[in-house]
Amino acid sequence: MRRIVLVEAPDAVGLVYKTTGVFFDLALNIVSTNEFVEPKEKRFFMRAEVVGEADNETLVSLLKQRLPEDAVVRVETRRAKQIVIMATKESHCLGDLLIRHYEGELNAEIRAVIANHEVLRPLVEKFEIPFHCVPHEGVSREAHEEAIREKVDAFQPEYIVLAKYMRVLSPQFVAHYPHRLVNIHHSFLPAFIGANPYRQAWQRGVKVIGATSHFVTDDLDAGPIIAQQVIPVTHTYRTRDMAMVGRDVEKITLATALKLVFDDRVMVYGNRTIIFD
Repeated sequence: MRRIVLVEAPDAVGLVYKTTGVFFDLALNIVSTNEFVEPKEKRFFMRAEVVGEADNETLVSLLKQRLPEDAVVRVETRRAKQIVIMATKESHCLGDLLIRHYEGELNAEIRAVIANHEVLRPLVEKFEIPFHCVPHEGVSREAHEEAIREKVDAFQPEYIVLAKYMRVLSPQFVAHYPHRLVNIHHSFLPAFIGANPYRQAWQRGVKVIGATSHFVTDDLDAGPIIAQQVIPVTHTYRTRDMAMVGRDVEKITLATALKLVFDDRVMVYGNRTIIFD
């Protein structure tokens, strides 16, 4: 069995030795390992892929015995993650993920797509994936989010992907899925927050169009960043041209971020991420 072991602990001498010693004692072969020490806070982070037959409970127990008292240890099996996608009306990010899922490139199983409009139903149903519309008109924000939560939780996803879901989520909703909501933002954050980002970019005469994928927190568009990418533009681009290019970079950035997350290569520390290649 191939597993991924993620460790976070206060930095100390011998942590790699202690961790790999547990692998040796349990006859686990190390396929790859990466470590990082955050210099300011002196926190140790490690991602290791191991192969062997030891059970996860014993592996975690031994690691916690030998590592510092407040060490955080997580063991993940290499498998497709269970996800739900939330969307509104824009199809480009959702369509890209549906195609990647169809081609087996996503390392995830899309359990359902939930939207607050019916616009995307024909697209989703072409891929034989359940589509659920939860309209927001005429109901309170709290009631709407409660209805969405009921739909989401019925599928027990490990992650929820906001593929251009264009409603601000309440702190209560976000708290229900800590570090499990992955968003794509149509700018190279923190620039051009809010409405009409490509008009803002055109007015400023930018020379690159960017996108940012991040975990959702209570602070709007300010959660831990997973991936960012840019595409060059010139003074000849109109707002419409920038929006078209922007949609391309949004798709790529979201797919890049999700690959990292679904491969268990992302660890969150405060409002930052440690990304293991």
